[in-house]
Amino acid sequence: MHRSRVYAILIDTPQDEAGQAAAFWSAALGAPTEPEPTQPQFVSLRGAIPGLVTAIQSIDDAPRYHLDIETDDLEAETARLIGLGATQVGQWQECRILRVPGGHLVCVLPVESDQATFAAQARTWP
Repeated sequence: MHRSRVYAILIDTPQDEAGQAAAFWSAALGAPTEPEPTQPQFVSLRGAIPGLVTAIQSIDDAPRYHLDIETDDLEAETARLIGLGATQVGQWQECRILRVPGGHLVCVLPVESDQATFAAQARTWP
């Protein structure tokens, strides 16, 4: 058995528009921006969506949204989602990048939230 939960929603934005997108979403959602010092491609929108990390991600591609799913077993969660119809299209560090039916991206990553939050909110899968 393993556990997983939606951890984050990312607003993927072309690199040359990321600053403007961060300013827009910050004002639109009333959420202050906070650059991620160790990962400069991310700008967090603190408190934008309660219970979820929300961030602008600078990408070298077309704009889109994607979800991050955190799990205590990367292999099992990736296999579960592939069994539901997703296709693995890449990997970045430990993160598994999946394209799900409908064309959206989902990233499966190790647990990022604090253990109490993960324990309280994660679903258990066989």
